[in-house]
Amino acid sequence: MTKILVDGVEVDVPPELTLLQACEAAGAEIPRFCYHERLSIAGNCRMCLIEVKVGGKSGPKPVASCAQQVKDLPPPRDNILNELVTSSAVVEKARKGVMEFLLINHPLDCPICDQGGECDLQDQSVAYGRGGSRYDENKRAVEEKFMGPLVKTVMTRCIQCTRCIRFVTEVAGVSELGATGRGEDMEVTTYLEASLSSELSANVIDLCPVGALTSKPYAFNARPWELSKTESVDVMDALGSNIRVDARGDAVLRVLPRINDEINEEWISDKTRYAEDGLNRQRLDRPYLRENGKLRAATWGEALEATAKALLGDPKKIGAIAGDIACAESIKATLDLFRALGSPNTDCRADGAQVGGARASYIFNSTIAGIDQADAILLVGTNPRLEAPVLNARIRKAWLRGAEIGVIGEAADLTYRYAHIGAGGDALGKLGDFGDVLSKAQRPMVIVGAGALARDDGGAILRAAGKLAAGLSKDGWSAFNVLHTAASRVGGLDLGFLPGEGGKSAKEMLAGGMDTLLLLGVDEVALPKAGTIIYLGTHGDAGAHRADIILPGAAYTEKDATWVNTEGRVQYGQRATFPKGDAKEDWAILRALSGAMGKTLPYDTLGALRAKMIADHPTFGQVDYAPGPDASFDASAIGAEGKLSNVPLRSPITDFYLTNPIARASKTMAECSRLRAGVSAKVAAE
Repeated sequence: MTKILVDGVEVDVPPELTLLQACEAAGAEIPRFCYHERLSIAGNCRMCLIEVKVGGKSGPKPVASCAQQVKDLPPPRDNILNELVTSSAVVEKARKGVMEFLLINHPLDCPICDQGGECDLQDQSVAYGRGGSRYDENKRAVEEKFMGPLVKTVMTRCIQCTRCIRFVTEVAGVSELGATGRGEDMEVTTYLEASLSSELSANVIDLCPVGALTSKPYAFNARPWELSKTESVDVMDALGSNIRVDARGDAVLRVLPRINDEINEEWISDKTRYAEDGLNRQRLDRPYLRENGKLRAATWGEALEATAKALLGDPKKIGAIAGDIACAESIKATLDLFRALGSPNTDCRADGAQVGGARASYIFNSTIAGIDQADAILLVGTNPRLEAPVLNARIRKAWLRGAEIGVIGEAADLTYRYAHIGAGGDALGKLGDFGDVLSKAQRPMVIVGAGALARDDGGAILRAAGKLAAGLSKDGWSAFNVLHTAASRVGGLDLGFLPGEGGKSAKEMLAGGMDTLLLLGVDEVALPKAGTIIYLGTHGDAGAHRADIILPGAAYTEKDATWVNTEGRVQYGQRATFPKGDAKEDWAILRALSGAMGKTLPYDTLGALRAKMIADHPTFGQVDYAPGPDASFDASAIGAEGKLSNVPLRSPITDFYLTNPIARASKTMAECSRLRAGVSAKVAAE
């Protein structure tokens, strides 16, 4: 630690801190535009100027506090500690001058700018700027740039802080933004005027301190003070990113990231941010019954009566399958109802993944934050860039720090270099040189993807990966990790939503032979043509098209719900808007259904249901806690013995933008998908 003075107050700070961080550690506020704690230092804007006193005397000019570290200060002179002055007359004059320069070319767009009300330039110009400008030259104008369907540009507002360039290059790992020209002619642009292709591209909107980069789908929709803001959890993948849902009335207008360094830091994927318009389209807002081959609108009484009749048959011929975005409450209520009916046919593995058993056998044991410590990572049958883009950015960060990456599966562009060991599962037994890398690593990780577990040899892959990880785990570190793609999967496994004694798996139920199937938002698999299908979901997707009875449920933004992410972290999502039309919360529908069947569930409120969940499964009481390594877990015993196939491993996600009913209902995601496929959207004249 190093002793310094900050505005006359003595503080101890690590020598690696920048002067800006040291000042803020002492409680001083330092304005900035180009500096961001998760990006490299640029030193462009000069707004963070402070005065440095050595031996009680100031230097010849103010110093950019972001670009100098505490250890770079000269040794104290005459037993007087070095002092950082953040509010002297010299500093104030320098900051006013910098702000005056920044505003020379900035247009007076505030009344029509989407950044208005949450703009760093507005806030800092009021706090640190002059009351007027001494410049009367014509302002320069810059033509707009095309950055795709997500990012709207007004580049005349750009102050060349280069945050967007650094994010896209360093974090997203796709060098698609850069600067051309010098001085007054400098412009930020995409290369060859192409659309941004990163799955994290829209984070540049949050980073932009002015209105140069704003949200294209959200443009001119609302001001921030008009919106109700609700903290919640993302369900577009299994990462459980922390988000804030901004709504006005009954419509969700935007989704923004919340900072959680243990999960998503402060980034979210483009799908998380922009699939929100799918919440208002193709919605199921009333019950439906199929009569004479056609669906007709029905009352709740009719729908519950028909559902009860369909489920009161042979318990061995009825089953329930949980979809990818079913909440823990709906899964628990379904499980309790089907066990009360005597049916053992329940499964949360709609894709047929061969996981289950000990909790450590299906979660991300090293934890998401543990990737920062990893020095060797083996990816087995997963494409994290498509399955969990924010987690992929963390792997890239580890790679930049020196971690070595190996891949078994498809040789996709993951935004970092890796050793491609093989395409098939049999490559697990032939690691070659990368096996030596893993054995020498202090914090190795083996990450098995959901696609690898849903194959016929998924159990054998799990066993082989478990044996490998067991040999690498040491000193309280578990190397075995499973990266799921479904937000509901770990919660369903924790609740035991698996086949009971003599019960059928999802794969067996979907193969046919069942009288009735209850689907909790199952849309991504082929459904049997025979039997009665009851669909409890939110959108008119594939499951609803096949269904005989439709029970409209609530989307993730329309209910208080529990989610468990891929590392086993229990999190609560909160309701931002109410369900559409006559739709109800899923667990309430199931509670009403149980009453209609004479099998009334023992809870009438959400609190009572959660208390029952915690009583039956104590892990649900450990909110916002990642369990991490389990010392008693033997990874070598999981899975099943079998032959590893040489059939290439593939990610279950082929189109990142269209992975669930909400995303498939989104016009924005459809446009992104078309651009990714190289197909331009048709205009009306065509």
